[in-house]
Formats: sequence, structure tokens, C-alpha cells
Amino acid sequence: MTEATRRTLLASTLAATALAGSGAPARAAEAVPGGAQAPGFYRYRVGDVRVTAVTDGANTLPLPERFVLNADRAAVSAALTADFRDGANLTVPFTPLVIETGGRRVVIDTGNGEAAFQKSGGAVGQFHANLKAAGFDRGAIDAVVISHFHGDHVNGLLNPAGKPAFPNAEIHVPEAEWAYWMDDGAMSRAPAGRMQDQFRNVRRVFDGLDRKVTPYAWEREVLPGLTALGTPGHTPGHTSFLLASGSDSLFVQSDVTNVPVLFARHPGWHVMYDQDPAMAEATRRRVYDRIAAERTLLQGFHYPFPAAAHLERTADGYREVLVPWDPVPR
Repeated sequence: MTEATRRTLLASTLAATALAGSGAPARAAEAVPGGAQAPGFYRYRVGDVRVTAVTDGANTLPLPERFVLNADRAAVSAALTADFRDGANLTVPFTPLVIETGGRRVVIDTGNGEAAFQKSGGAVGQFHANLKAAGFDRGAIDAVVISHFHGDHVNGLLNPAGKPAFPNAEIHVPEAEWAYWMDDGAMSRAPAGRMQDQFRNVRRVFDGLDRKVTPYAWEREVLPGLTALGTPGHTPGHTSFLLASGSDSLFVQSDVTNVPVLFARHPGWHVMYDQDPAMAEATRRRVYDRIAAERTLLQGFHYPFPAAAHLERTADGYREVLVPWDPVPR
């Protein structure tokens, strides 16, 4: 484990629920097996729905020269340093979710995949091991809901042998995302390098599933209580989710931002992974304005584990307020 990863884990905070728009206190989390939280997973409730944040690990890399397309590396490094981080390096966490509702177990996004564990020296690809540690049998997962088709969200759909990692689950994918990445014309027009590699990886993953997927539309429930919301820009079909139960709600933002210290606090910065950076920025500001105004709890895929926070407006953007850790779940 790198020093930066250790600092990220030390900074990890409790994911607890809050009432959207009400500012009411969060409900206490439910006890996990053994009576305590664990380093690789964290449980909390949204109304009657139990949510488990399950880490896939965190990747630490030298800060790329062009990680932010419209800001120089020195400015990005200064932003990291101001947050007491190593300005020469960047740590990006990955946090899929499991939700349990109506007797069903549903995974939202799947991480980098088990094959990435050895390749990364154990830094990423931890999701399936931590899923088991949290008491979930992958064969008992009823559904997997995918937000978009980048590798850190879909590679965990396959095991290292290239077979379905969730053999009994229905795989739900955004119909706009499916249409784009499965379009041979779009693939032929993709620039050489990273974009062509992404097309090839998407085809590899979903061919491993025999392309057996259930496309879903935006502004509709994918599953009871889980509504898909179009948040394009990062990818053409990028999707976030609103999980609602009773008067409680959780906004699962997927990749509306990458690490918040950079892209929540500087919403005009464009990460190198956004396919349409201007659209991604417009989406980010629209979504974050609403979340900040309504005080909705946010779950961010690339936020510090367990990746739950509230947002407040600042003069220049937004500040993430990580929800405090409770060592004794209730």
C-alpha cells in the first residue's frame, strides 16, 4: 500500500443517510457482521434500503501533465498540496455499491476487475474480495446496474478467465451508452490510442457476457426505488442514479466528477477522461447546484472511501463535506 493510499484510508469517512431537502439528522447505520465496520466495506441505510459501499482500491500515479485539460500541471499540483496531499502524485479511489431492497441484491458498477489486482500489485481490483468479506455471494447478486462503460466501472463484470463474474444477475446498461459503444461506425471514427482502446475493451467485456444486457432509459426507474438520471459529457450515455426510500434519498453521481478536491472545488476544470468536457462541466454545475441546494447525500465513485458526502456552495465552486465515520454501526 502506498503512503498516499494510507492517507486516503485514514481520511475515509462514514457514509450515513440524510433526508433530501430537509437537513434532518442522518439515520444510524445498521450493524455489519462482527458488530463493526471493516476496512473494505461500509454499510448504511437510505430509508428501508441497505447500502454497502465496497472499495475496489485506489490507484496512485504520478500526476499527469494533462490530467486537467484546461489548467496547467502546476495549478493542479498546488490544489492537491493545499489539501495536504502530495502535489507530485494523484490518488484516485474506486467505490462500487451494493443495495439491498425488496429482497434483491443489486450491484452498481463493478470496479477494475479481479485481473487488475495482480497487475496493480493489489492497489485496485479489490471489489470482489471485499464483496465476499462483506457477506455477499456473487452468485446471489440479482442485478448489476452499470453507469457507463469505462473500464473501472465494467471490467468487474468478468472474472479473470473472461467469464461472467455475476452468473445469475441481470445486467442493466444505459441505452444511450450501449448505442454509442456498440456502434461500429463510432468505433471506426474513434481517435487512435485511448478511445480505440476503450471501444475494444467494451467489446471484450460485453462479448464475454454474450451481449446479454437489459438497456434502460433515463428518467425512469431501473429497479424499484432506483431512477436513472442522464448526466452526459463524461461519456455520451453517462448516468447517475437517485435512490429513494420513503423520505430518504441518495444521489449516486458515478463520474459527474473525478476526485472532488480537484473537480468539485474547481468545477470548470476538465478532466482528461471526459469525452465532451464542456458538456461534462455543464452537467456538473447543474447537478451540484441542485445537490447543494437540496442538501442531498451524495455517493461519489471517486470520492475518498466510503465516498459519501454533502456539498456546499463556495465562491468558486463547491466543497465536499465528508460524512463522519461511525465506528459502531447501529
